[in-house]
Amino acid sequence: MPASVLTIGLLIASNVFMTFAWYGHLKFRAAPLVTVILISWGIAFFEYVLQVPANRIGYGVYNAAQLKTIQEVITLSVFAIFSVLYLKEPLSWNHLIGFSLIACGAFFIFHKW
Repeated sequence: MPASVLTIGLLIASNVFMTFAWYGHLKFRAAPLVTVILISWGIAFFEYVLQVPANRIGYGVYNAAQLKTIQEVITLSVFAIFSVLYLKEPLSWNHLIGFSLIACGAFFIFHKW
């Protein structure tokens, strides 16, 4: 499997874990804060298990700025899906415009001038 594809796949998987670690507990507002922190740390462990190899494998194929940009675009994409499907929060036009502007930023990071 090409390093570029493996990197992006690992980043997507790590972002799923990250999103659940950071925002999954919002559906369980009655749970004690200490409990959700510990559970979130446990989930975040798997994010790191995927994120660190993704960056290690991808560095060289992508430079550091490109890796970070890929990470952020994936983060927003995963979060948008998570927000709608898990939290049942709708995305509105201003979210879509904001995400589009970030995608424009990604264009400038990857474009060879």
